[in-house]
Amino acid sequence: MAVPYKICLLIDDNYIDNFVTRRILESGNFAEEIIVRQSPAEAIESLRDGSVKPDVIFLDIRMPMMSGFEFLQEYDKLDEDVKRAKLFMLSSSLDPTDLKRSSENKYVTQFIHKPLTHKMLEELSA
Repeated sequence: MAVPYKICLLIDDNYIDNFVTRRILESGNFAEEIIVRQSPAEAIESLRDGSVKPDVIFLDIRMPMMSGFEFLQEYDKLDEDVKRAKLFMLSSSLDPTDLKRSSENKYVTQFIHKPLTHKMLEELSA
């Protein structure tokens, strides 16, 4: 089976969540390369300077210094050719406001509850 994506960017401040999500992405053969950024600010800088050009992004909501929604505000300021990635909110948040804000954001393809599973990956790849 072909790998659905070339580059996947995972943005989450939690080391354990990143480890688990990365393993699921790798074992599910979801992307050729998985890049992890524990800081949304670092992720924005990587996108801005062109060092990371993802096809898909998994973004957490609740992070210190910059939330997922604050990331999206900065993402909106990037050049149009940078904003080509399919973006998924990957969060453990049960807050209905987070779900609503995600669904209303033009960049968010889908809100996914943590933990990511192989079944979810199959649905995302279909």
